[in-house]
Amino acid sequence: MRHMVLLSAGLVGALTLASCSKEIDKDAVERALQDVNVVDESNLNSVILSSADPNEAVSYFQRSVTETPGRIDLNRGLATSLIRAKRYTEAQAAWERVASLPDATADDKVNLADAMIRNNNWDTAKQVLDTVPPTHETFKRYRLEAMVADSEENWKAADSFYETAIGLTTKPAGVLNNWGYSKLTRGDYREAERLFGEALRQDPNLFTAKNNLVLARGAQRNYSLPVIAMTQTERAQLLHTMALSAVKQGDVSIGEGLLREAIETHPQHFDAAARALAALENG
Repeated sequence: MRHMVLLSAGLVGALTLASCSKEIDKDAVERALQDVNVVDESNLNSVILSSADPNEAVSYFQRSVTETPGRIDLNRGLATSLIRAKRYTEAQAAWERVASLPDATADDKVNLADAMIRNNNWDTAKQVLDTVPPTHETFKRYRLEAMVADSEENWKAADSFYETAIGLTTKPAGVLNNWGYSKLTRGDYREAERLFGEALRQDPNLFTAKNNLVLARGAQRNYSLPVIAMTQTERAQLLHTMALSAVKQGDVSIGEGLLREAIETHPQHFDAAARALAALENG
């Protein structure tokens, strides 16, 4: 913003000098003012996208798109805000509009495919990804390709895409967790456990990976909690997950013991564990 103030001050000074010489180029002045406004607006758009309430951002970009419907940056802002607000049906329509504009890029198609997957439109997402040039090698593109391959149970392709995606990011915890869950659904519990462990080494606070790791161990009838960082509440929740896994395996008495431990561990009343224990005790 300091640079904007200095730029504006410099522009005013230049206009003042020009007026003294009575040689003002009105078209040049108009272009200069437009440039200042575009820079200022771009800064505002970035702030709204990164920090505003998602629904407030949606309202802002909806107004902006209504005023200038051909501006692709504003259309992207609207589509991105709708994703942040979890309004996925509207977001898909917004990304479809972005992808149809003359200045649309391969990234816009990838974002459209992402919105389609969030709407559970896997077939159309695959069709869109198939139109993305193979030279467009980004983390998001390959992460989505892996998810689509998973949905088709094309395990070989999924593993290849996951591996490629991991090599294209400095924060692979989320995709490692996804890959681990893919292995979990295939019944490859040992490999799933390894991948969840890798995810937690990258991000020790990723609770979904902690919960999935417990599921992978439980599926192998290993009912001891892994040695990982966890809060007291997380420990109770993981014990609850382990208990349900034990019951699913037919180890009901172990499940009951784990549920009691979860209830004792939780710093507050653990209603879900209490209800599960009562159901087991009542047969």
